[in-house]
Amino acid sequence: MKLNKKLLVSFTAASILLVGSQSFNVLAKEQQPLFEYNKKQLDVSQIAQYDSKSGIGGTEILAYDEQLKRAFVTNGAKSAIDILSFNSLKSKDFENIQSTKRIFLKDFGIENVKDITSIASHPTKDLLAVSVVSDPKTNPGYIVFLTKEGKYLASAQVGSLPDMVTFTPDGNKAIIANEGEPSDDYKVDPEGTISIIDVSNPSKFNVNNLSFKNVPLDEKVRVSSRGTVLQQLEPEYVTVSVDSKFAYVSMQENNAIATVDLTTEKILHVQGLGVKDHSVVGNELDGKRDGQTKIERLPLLGLYMPDAIDSFTVEGKTYIITPNEGDSRAYKAYSEEAEIGDIADKIKLDAKNYKGFTQQELDKMVADGLFKDMKKTKITLENGQTKEGTYEALYSFGARSFSIFDAKTMDLVFDSGSEFEKITSAAMPKYFNTDNEEIAYDKRSSAKGPEPETVVTGEVNGTQYAFIALERVSGIIVYDLSNPLKPSFVKLISSRDFNADIKGDVSPEGLRFVTADKSPTGQALLIATHEVSGTVAVYELKEKL
Repeated sequence: MKLNKKLLVSFTAASILLVGSQSFNVLAKEQQPLFEYNKKQLDVSQIAQYDSKSGIGGTEILAYDEQLKRAFVTNGAKSAIDILSFNSLKSKDFENIQSTKRIFLKDFGIENVKDITSIASHPTKDLLAVSVVSDPKTNPGYIVFLTKEGKYLASAQVGSLPDMVTFTPDGNKAIIANEGEPSDDYKVDPEGTISIIDVSNPSKFNVNNLSFKNVPLDEKVRVSSRGTVLQQLEPEYVTVSVDSKFAYVSMQENNAIATVDLTTEKILHVQGLGVKDHSVVGNELDGKRDGQTKIERLPLLGLYMPDAIDSFTVEGKTYIITPNEGDSRAYKAYSEEAEIGDIADKIKLDAKNYKGFTQQELDKMVADGLFKDMKKTKITLENGQTKEGTYEALYSFGARSFSIFDAKTMDLVFDSGSEFEKITSAAMPKYFNTDNEEIAYDKRSSAKGPEPETVVTGEVNGTQYAFIALERVSGIIVYDLSNPLKPSFVKLISSRDFNADIKGDVSPEGLRFVTADKSPTGQALLIATHEVSGTVAVYELKEKL
């Protein structure tokens, strides 16, 4: 991102709230400029980039082998896996990484498959697990096992649309979230499932497909859409506790998290995450696509709907950290998504649904043109409707924040509120709520804002951090997790170049943290795959002395 001095001055003036500063670190002629907002606590430099040359979808999910210093990247554009060596990386020296090998899905020898969605590297064995979607996607999918040189070993059939695979920290099991999406015409809608594969015996991969039948759901789980409850439940992403005893599975469309006992191999329960009341002070957002930046209280209830979650432990207590992206059921035959302007004549807001507004205040806002101002704002048609067919509350997708939940109780212990939009508006005023495929100021204010996509936690010199990828604006925001009940903002970084719609590293999709003792440079690394630019960025992290 190349910015002139006048713009840098405006950044500094706008950053009083965060007491920050901005700078560019140009480490070598070959690399894109790294934008760093709030130069505090943590030094960040980009030391490498991999360009798949495949464009959109060229890099999606990355696994990393700490012993071999080798990365494995899914390439959706080519239905392939790219293998990268990190052995030559040096501290503060920028390198353009080249792929050492590309392995194609068609070479696995499995018929009627069409896509790779995820990849995991075993912590100790010469073993990769790759999730493969069938064609059609409603058929059972596969986990393909490869060596870390890319040699095919075996495949195991799992549930429909395996969307994520990971190994347990102890290396004994692979856990898979099978999303079970419906066909576009909704004629086929498989049930979502969770698969557990015993990988302790390399000659035989035993699969246990877990159904949600008879699994307790609390009242906050979203299951009021089309199809049966079992068809509506859609596992998205898996994180495993450090002791390998429990898996926590995000259910994005259901706005919920499932807990799995990995000892008994049973799903214990599914608990809904509730909503975020944007009428309350601290939860403000820019919910209007009107060509200006205005972060304010609005009568919207945000469904958290996290995608790629992570877990971490502090003083023996496990927490789940969620990037609250939001997602909708949107298919040719059925969509829950609408703009407020589409249903304005059916909305009769009731103050009982909002803590921040009285009925008189709501009525005045409506009379003053609220629905006209928010006509493009996206909401769901599945929540907030009365028996009479009117909408007494408006529910939006995502919470434009990250949250921390107690893994045992699923109680919310922290939410970043309106901080993401306040930070990005101060740091990047010209590109506030822009899109990831075009430079379009304020375009995403009506839908998910900066759109937090994924999160990873990691320790740098004894301090635990959270790194949250903002998909649309193409940045990574960093928080100090020393106090999980009150994390503090550290900085925002981006290696996107805003001189063109798609230039530099655009749209972070996956994150991987490498501890200093496992890093080829001797310093902690953050690796980010960028889906729209088809690139991988490698950042080196050091705490300031």
